[in-house]
Amino acid sequence: MARDPLFHASGAGTEAREGEESSPRAAGRAAAVRNNVDWDGLRRRMTGALLRPGDAGFETARKLFNPLNDDLVPAAVAQCASVGDVREAVLAAANRVPLAARSGGHSYVGYSAPHGGLTLDLRRLSTVRAHPDGTATIGAGATLQAVYTALGQANRCLPGGSCFTVGIAGVALGGGIGVLQRKFGLTCDHLMSAEVVTADGRTLTASTTQNPNLFWALRGGGGGNFGVVTQFTFATDPAPALTVFRLDFPAGSVTKMLTAWQPWITAAPRELWANLNVSGGAIPRCKVAGCFVGPSSACNPLLNDLVTRADVRPDLRRVEDRDYFKAMRFFSGSPDRQSFVASSRVLTSHAANPGAVVSLLKDRLGMDLILDPLGGAVADVDVQQTAFPHRKAFATAQIYASATAASEAAVTRSVGQVVAGLADQGIKDGYINYIDPALPDWAKAYYGPNLERLRTVAYEYDPDRVFDFPQAVTHT
Repeated sequence: MARDPLFHASGAGTEAREGEESSPRAAGRAAAVRNNVDWDGLRRRMTGALLRPGDAGFETARKLFNPLNDDLVPAAVAQCASVGDVREAVLAAANRVPLAARSGGHSYVGYSAPHGGLTLDLRRLSTVRAHPDGTATIGAGATLQAVYTALGQANRCLPGGSCFTVGIAGVALGGGIGVLQRKFGLTCDHLMSAEVVTADGRTLTASTTQNPNLFWALRGGGGGNFGVVTQFTFATDPAPALTVFRLDFPAGSVTKMLTAWQPWITAAPRELWANLNVSGGAIPRCKVAGCFVGPSSACNPLLNDLVTRADVRPDLRRVEDRDYFKAMRFFSGSPDRQSFVASSRVLTSHAANPGAVVSLLKDRLGMDLILDPLGGAVADVDVQQTAFPHRKAFATAQIYASATAASEAAVTRSVGQVVAGLADQGIKDGYINYIDPALPDWAKAYYGPNLERLRTVAYEYDPDRVFDFPQAVTHT
């Protein structure tokens, strides 16, 4: 999840699976694997490469974004160069070894590197085409950088996540929160159709008229649950002129800022998106950053209002007019691999108690609590119109902490303590693209009233649970 700690991944994703026997994060790594796949036959049938341990390029191909997942070693990586390759790989591995798709490889707990199984690497299916009618066809392996570059060149935009190395599939299938969502909605709200390879090897189109239940599930139901999406068709919007901004506030001002920020962003026009990032330490501090659809001359009065409400002068104030691509690049963070532990909660109302938040982050150096506002166009869609259930919520909360292999267990406990502390305030739901095996009652937290319908769709398209992993919708 490449990012400046100021920002967020906005949909790193659950691209699909997992296996330290002693922690929920590592559930399944020690499980026995039935490995009776005809790997040589699959290699012959594929136009792309099939890499096995010992093959040149395997070590690079198997690794995900988070080095803490490097102990997850698949039996093979299928570098799919066509939809046919995806089909052959699914049929060869189905119910023989764990099977998972990978686009950007940002699954927080490594679900897209099935230990002892087969990774379907979709990064070669990455073409992005913007069409004269305003639609765009995008391969499931395309990164957000590739998407924003191609659409920006065509003077079009698609709301999505902030991290440039995240894959479009993980973003869209989990819903797709991002800096333009209050104006333009979620990524999944722009999905018109998807090409999907199912567990039995069929290639289906999912849209409002073809396989509509599957189409509903793909819009927020999380990656890895229903099949392998190989291509998306999205509706796009004309690329607007944007303003990006960042305000850093002094240590000790979190209570005032959070008290002011919550009603301020609620009352703000939908053109404005601004998150609040609380950084832990002996004295927690915070930043506000975001994006405004329009010129800085219209954005600055809104920022002045926040400063006045909080009665705190920022140490740093940066406000810039940018075009669509340069604005997205402002939020992109570092592309380098990063070791971290993370989780999420969803604020159904203005429920974040400023004093409690300061207490939770006190002395937690290296941890950030990032509050990303919803509302606006996100709330225009009914809770059950798509699989994304948090339509009427106020904000998502990402708990993100840097870690090393030596500190992972301690950091995981610390993240869990913050998650539990938020739950004590009544903040209990979660965002599927910030997936966490330790989240209590995770299925209901991620899917809410849409859970049972999602389970029905999963059974319809994958009755034998070929696409199975510890947090699949078929699990309780």
